[in-house]
Amino acid sequence: DYEAHMALPYVGQSQLLGELLEQAAAQHAARSVAVLGCAGGNGFERLPASVERIVGVDLNPDYVATARERHGRRFGPGRLELLVGDVQTEALPFEPVDLIFAALLFEYVDVAATLANAHRRLRTGGALVAVLQLPAEAAEVTPSPYASLEALSPVMRLVPPSGLRSAAEEAGFRFADERTAEASGGKRFRILHFLAEESPHARAP
Repeated sequence: DYEAHMALPYVGQSQLLGELLEQAAAQHAARSVAVLGCAGGNGFERLPASVERIVGVDLNPDYVATARERHGRRFGPGRLELLVGDVQTEALPFEPVDLIFAALLFEYVDVAATLANAHRRLRTGGALVAVLQLPAEAAEVTPSPYASLEALSPVMRLVPPSGLRSAAEEAGFRFADERTAEASGGKRFRILHFLAEESPHARAP
């Protein structure tokens, strides 16, 4: 239901997020990418061959299984790492990467905890790209035939870009860039790029 909803022409978010993931990997010349809240692996197919390692993390084991079924053969052994986990906990069991992509994730999690854990999983100088939904006159979750999506409305909290910037700086990130994009359904999103300062993995014990 979630994927079908996001792909509806009057929602258009699935297509946009795939494009943004592709652009982020190219902009930061990433050889390793982690997608937090990866769902069924939307956008994985758009990652360039120069990305040697792809990590997908999601709380929902069914999403992770779907991503494995869709993309396991495409990337081959050792290139795709899919994990079931909570991005708010410290136990994100993957080696640090060049780029973390988190789209429409911070609206549902503890922002400070998730930023701290993302910082731990980035190499020094690595990039975090976050996609936030901006306020609109329409409903935050667009009405559609997929009624199960209505369950998201009570738990979704829009995060102001300025608030994310402040929290990211406290977590050890340096703000790099931001811009606005609009999905075909008319909703607008803010894309923020941050760079990780010295990572704990780079420090001597």
